[in-house]
Amino acid sequence: MIRNERFKFVRSVRQRFALTLILVFASRSCAENWPEFRGPTGQGTSAAIGLPVTWDATRGVAWRIAIEGRGWSSPVLHEGRIYLSTAVPTANADEQSLQAVCIDAANGTKVWQREIFRQPMTADASIHTKNSFASPTPLVRGQRLYVHFGPNGTAALDIDGNLIWANRDIRYDARHGGGGSPIASGELLVFNCDGVEQPFVVALSLDSGEERWRTYRPDMEPERFSFSTPLEIEVRGKRQIVGPGSRYVCSYDPASGSELWRVGYPRKWSVIPRPVYAHGLVFVCTGYEGPAELLAIWPDGKGDVTETHVAWRTDKHVPHTPSPLIVGNQLFMITDNGIATCRDVMTGDLRWRKRLRGAYSASPIYADGRIYFPNEEGLCSVVAASDEFEQLAENDVGEPTLASYAVDDGALLIRTAEHLFRIDSRPQTAP
Repeated sequence: MIRNERFKFVRSVRQRFALTLILVFASRSCAENWPEFRGPTGQGTSAAIGLPVTWDATRGVAWRIAIEGRGWSSPVLHEGRIYLSTAVPTANADEQSLQAVCIDAANGTKVWQREIFRQPMTADASIHTKNSFASPTPLVRGQRLYVHFGPNGTAALDIDGNLIWANRDIRYDARHGGGGSPIASGELLVFNCDGVEQPFVVALSLDSGEERWRTYRPDMEPERFSFSTPLEIEVRGKRQIVGPGSRYVCSYDPASGSELWRVGYPRKWSVIPRPVYAHGLVFVCTGYEGPAELLAIWPDGKGDVTETHVAWRTDKHVPHTPSPLIVGNQLFMITDNGIATCRDVMTGDLRWRKRLRGAYSASPIYADGRIYFPNEEGLCSVVAASDEFEQLAENDVGEPTLASYAVDDGALLIRTAEHLFRIDSRPQTAP
């Protein structure tokens, strides 16, 4: 009986998935916003067509603009404006100015730049060498911009940069600095606070910034810290928020924060990739130590479903940092040391494996039949989204990047260590 019900569930999910694809591709001529980490679906896919395949530091560059300070938040796009965050050293060497920046997507000019917080550089403010004080990606909801700096504060601005509210009460020891980005769920802003002690998930009011609920993770042994971004999914007509952390991935009721189900993965911590969801399965990467695992989980259980709801798993070529990507029946991944793979979504069967050049932190994106894999040195491998490996191009902007790409109409938005680039499919020469 349970098996038959699950088959019905999978069939209904696939039917809804197919309908969604029809609707998306029927409207793909319309420009889409890219409002949060990993885009409009939160899973790195875009309906855009005509994106560039080849470029370099000058060829294909519509514009580039220098970004003051240091930050690895990915750019987001809303109604022709690009938003990102940055941390700028002040005249006082013991402080960082945590700022939000708005850029015109058409011409690359700065619209505004605002300081949100001043962060003292105390002894406990250390971060990982690959991290920054502005790594979480902003989020646009309606006419508001939400910027998040991990344990250093969260704020809401209007789209002209005016502060609406600020909250610096959500404190925790992030060990290596903030990493996970916030999501919007109904009228709530939700993010993981997986610190060294007592990790939790929290929801703030989008309207006021006041805390609405806080749910602590299950009891666990050290290490407890992680850096993942949650994903809201819909299962049997009901929403749930899947939030990976150390030792466990838990699902929460968006309205109350109550835990719905959990799956454990002992001895795994420092989880970074964002989950993906397709064909009735949610896919979660575990963390350190040793090889990471990918778990394909049925999200329709209650309580601890570790032994009953893992459909398949693998510890072969699973990333610690970049998020996975699903296109149709294919699941694509890139490991931190550059091994790209394609697997069958439902079975986990390996379709192909190929080593790409460089080390990887940014998450791949999909658009128009192609996967974009950007490495840490600014080189992007463009690969066909196919059951057979086909590399279409290698493109180098000549500057390091750990931020994931964003997509605009016919263009890629690429944040590097020093600049934001607009790489356009139409012939361009860098200004």
